[in-house]
Amino acid sequence: MNFYDEVLKRKDDLTRDLESILRIESVKDLESATKKRPMGDKIGEALETMLSITEFAGFKTTNIEGMVGYSEYSPAQSDDYIGILCHLDVVPATGDWVSPPFEPTIRDGKLYARGAIDDKGPTIAAYYGLKIVKELGLPLKHNIRLIFGTDEESGMSCMKKYVEVEKAPLAGFAPDADFPIIHAEKGQINVKLGLQNVSSGVTGDLSLLSFVAGEKGNMVPDVAEAKMIGQNDTLVPNFLKYCKEKGVVYSYSQDGDQTTLKLVGTSAHGMEPHKGVNAALLLASFLLQYSFEESANTYIKFIYETLYNQFKGEGLGIDFSDEITGTLTVNAGVFTFKKDEIAEIHLNIRCPVETNYEDTIEKLTKTVESYQFKITALASKEPHHVPKDSPLIKVLQEVYEAETGDEPTLLTTGGATYARFMKNGVAFGAVFPGKPMTAHQKNEYIEIDDLLKATAIYAHAIYRLGNL
Repeated sequence: MNFYDEVLKRKDDLTRDLESILRIESVKDLESATKKRPMGDKIGEALETMLSITEFAGFKTTNIEGMVGYSEYSPAQSDDYIGILCHLDVVPATGDWVSPPFEPTIRDGKLYARGAIDDKGPTIAAYYGLKIVKELGLPLKHNIRLIFGTDEESGMSCMKKYVEVEKAPLAGFAPDADFPIIHAEKGQINVKLGLQNVSSGVTGDLSLLSFVAGEKGNMVPDVAEAKMIGQNDTLVPNFLKYCKEKGVVYSYSQDGDQTTLKLVGTSAHGMEPHKGVNAALLLASFLLQYSFEESANTYIKFIYETLYNQFKGEGLGIDFSDEITGTLTVNAGVFTFKKDEIAEIHLNIRCPVETNYEDTIEKLTKTVESYQFKITALASKEPHHVPKDSPLIKVLQEVYEAETGDEPTLLTTGGATYARFMKNGVAFGAVFPGKPMTAHQKNEYIEIDDLLKATAIYAHAIYRLGNL
């Protein structure tokens, strides 16, 4: 069976369906949430649109309280099924895009849009893979279920709901990472740190009015802004010199005694903070040379001494590594300082499989308290690991090698995918080896050729797993 030829026959339809779902700005928005659309109006629209597309193709669809939906192909005389776990929500489209992020645009063989690779492109590829298996009438021992989540980027409450009300799949994959196969995922510790004393105290020449950066803990903040009041002739000249030395975009404004400094870095996924340029850490590094009120000085000092260029947690005293998934990483994703009101930092910590969570939290607590911070909120996710000799992995390795001719190497990741909701589940594509991962970045894209190749791989994998 030549699955790739079957994909090419459906290329125009595939691209059309993908573009229709990419046009929906499915960013979580609780202000527009309703009972029918609990994650916000646009995410609800994306879920309903996806279910409508698959229903039109002849699949049985189910919408579970607007939180999660699925489309099922049920040729087998069984209630067992293989699960393919996708998501339709996207992160905010920050940064300066060449073309509007929710107007899909093809340039040089690449389809640009927020969600193109994370995860709407791979979702449509998986759907067309199943569609091909169905339309060819290939025999299956197990039913196949495409599951569409709506909260992958903000806590995965959608999949928590799914596993509460639905039977678990026999096995499956999440098309939301890298090829060939990711068999282990780091766990996470997400914490909110709050400065215990936010009163002004003694001030220097300048008073820090605000320091803000970032929108989500799992994104490297690409813009940071600080507002201050007071007189210091060196502030602006030194800021311009600093930004030029660092090679970053910047701006400033002055209104009487008030000065606003803005620094632009580079966003990246929180699982790989070293691949971005954290604007907040850079701005704090610059501000360290100035004296503010006591709370502001403590806030800036903490950022510089524990987080600046210390992505492995060494500044927090929590660095750790294992042979399965490598090093622990720390992304400082959200910063909020407002004079006399609030001083918070959100950390997204990615933990290797063998991390001792209790010990890590204890060490983190000790470090932050030495800077007068405390942990005000904490949530954790356990790591996920499927043994290398699993039948699931063997099948997917055979499929990948057959469709690409390449070695099906096993990988690990700091990312968290829906695969962790299946005991026998892995992440499987759709970024090919050697290709950049543009998820969570400006000008996100998927190469059209890679999209088609991934669809063929998924069709083949669905057929093989359906007969596992």
